[in-house]
Amino acid sequence: MATHVDHPRSATRSWLGVSAITASLFVFLTTELMPVGLLTPMSSNLGISVGAAGLMVTLYGVSAGLGVPFIVAWTRRVNRRVLLSALLVILTLGNLITAVSPNYSLVLTTRLVMGFASGVFWAIGVSMAMRLVAERHAGRAAAVVMSGISVAAVVGIPLGTLLESLTGWRTTFLIWAGLSALVLLAVVAAIPSLPSQNAVPVREVFTLPLRNAPLRLVLFTVVLFVLGHFGAYTFVRPYLEESTSATPFFITAVLMLYGAGGAAGNLVAGHTVGRNLRGSFAVGCAGLTVSLLLLLTVGHGQAGAVVSLALWGISFGVVQLCQVNMTQAAAPDTFEAAMSLNTMAYNTSIALGALFGGLLADHLGVTGVVWFGVALTAASLLLTLATRGRTSPAVPGEAPAAHG
Repeated sequence: MATHVDHPRSATRSWLGVSAITASLFVFLTTELMPVGLLTPMSSNLGISVGAAGLMVTLYGVSAGLGVPFIVAWTRRVNRRVLLSALLVILTLGNLITAVSPNYSLVLTTRLVMGFASGVFWAIGVSMAMRLVAERHAGRAAAVVMSGISVAAVVGIPLGTLLESLTGWRTTFLIWAGLSALVLLAVVAAIPSLPSQNAVPVREVFTLPLRNAPLRLVLFTVVLFVLGHFGAYTFVRPYLEESTSATPFFITAVLMLYGAGGAAGNLVAGHTVGRNLRGSFAVGCAGLTVSLLLLLTVGHGQAGAVVSLALWGISFGVVQLCQVNMTQAAAPDTFEAAMSLNTMAYNTSIALGALFGGLLADHLGVTGVVWFGVALTAASLLLTLATRGRTSPAVPGEAPAAHG
């Protein structure tokens, strides 16, 4: 059971701390995904293929996913405020090194290290936010942080693309290093001491899916849709350039539209998950599949690409919020452990999606990557529909907030 900060804090200070954690999420997740919008200029400048450039996402996701349960266990005695500050130092230095890296090998090595830091944040961030506020508001604090996942995922890529078009990709990462440093200062100023309370031994984390059938099904559906979504989305810029002869300005515009759609989808899901969580996820997953099919059929014109990316963004906003709530609902009593597994499954799937997408892009063309996305998102939808009714986890409310 999580205990909250034991010294008096005003509500304003408490929510400023939650905001600092949400800002941390933004810089971590946008750093992970930003190369998606910069693949073409980065591959050209570093002298590598587009498929090889996708490894910048792959290695980051591999370390973020596979390292998290081990590092969280190894740091179980470290104050969480100190740990988060250290993670942000790594992120700041990593973005700075990326900006000035003379070669591709150093970029890959740097992103591998940054990925470890990102994975640990995903495991501890939500529970930290829940401890900052009064116990009755812990569920709300968790929702604020988790809803920020969708916003960060859909805003970061178009924002990075916009900055690159104005300044260049190296300056974009330099700007992100500065932003990461500002978030570090906010964390130091707004978050009090948070001694570690509930780190779970590694062996218990890995046995949880064996004992928890609802969580096991959630993780399978997450793996499938993340593989499909990020496999295709990692290469959306070269696909649009090839299929529509899109200019950098048009690509920036449609990615911004995608971001707006994602925020809208997140807002819609926020109102529907309480009434029908799995149904909301199924509708969002169906939207992902349909949007990719539209991209293949009508996306050769700019109007078709706009419609496809808008629907894609809305659908992703829905499934992104739903999958976190599904994880919470499936394992309310082991929330941190379940989030560690979610982090592993999600980030490893991002990495594998980018890897498989890169192989397909190099051997079959970027159109093959979109078909890969169709197949995997459809598989996630079918699994959700096939298992509906076999498990019936309660929709999380304030109750899970007691377990942080």
